Amino acid sequence: MALNIVNQIDDQVKIERVLVSVYDKSGLNAIIPALTDINPEIKFYSTGGTYTRLKSFLGTRFEANLIKVADYTGQPEMQGGLVKTLDFKIYLGLLSETYNQDHKEDLDRCQAVELDMVIANLYPFIEVISRPATTAEMARGNIDIGGPTMIRASAKNFLRVAALTDPADYSNIISELKSSGGFLTLKTRFTLARKAFELTAGYDRAIAAYLARQDYQQVESCYKIINQELIR
Repeated sequence: MALNIVNQIDDQVKIERVLVSVYDKSGLNAIIPALTDINPEIKFYSTGGTYTRLKSFLGTRFEANLIKVADYTGQPEMQGGLVKTLDFKIYLGLLSETYNQDHKEDLDRCQAVELDMVIANLYPFIEVISRPATTAEMARGNIDIGGPTMIRASAKNFLRVAALTDPADYSNIISELKSSGGFLTLKTRFTLARKAFELTAGYDRAIAAYLARQDYQQVESCYKIINQELIR
């Protein structure tokens, strides 16, 4: 398959549909109401505990602005929340390009929408492994899969999508959106993409380093290992 090369994009992109799925929920109480003030028609697609938190911020006035990812995709979350956002419709919305007719046809075929912003951060793997009592199983359970995937997808498509991964950036993004009437520039989207890829790269480096220094016997001791051959 030939490499997809883009040669036409928009400098300013209006933020109309936002995918929100965060572990660290600090700052949501500021950015979510601000986004509705800037664009009362904005839509939020969200999951799990993040959905519940957003619902409390938005109240009944903006009830229609909030959509469960499971309702949008038609797929309920995997038990234990292991799969929430890993869905074809989500990634069509993140990776589609504005001036690509084939992508528009893909969106129409799947009844999908373009997503303009991702607000996401990751399970606290580094924090968890810093605790003396942490086992290999506790560490494994805090390896985020969906978060890095949607962050990487949105950051790759900085041509159209803003990857917002740090609550410390929320106020600057709100300021730009207020001054521009709800638009973010290519420069801002590119700056956010650089930060997003640094986040996921550091996250993967931390996981790889942790696993490299684990003794196999310590890992094995976390589990009751069943020998299927002996059972048969």
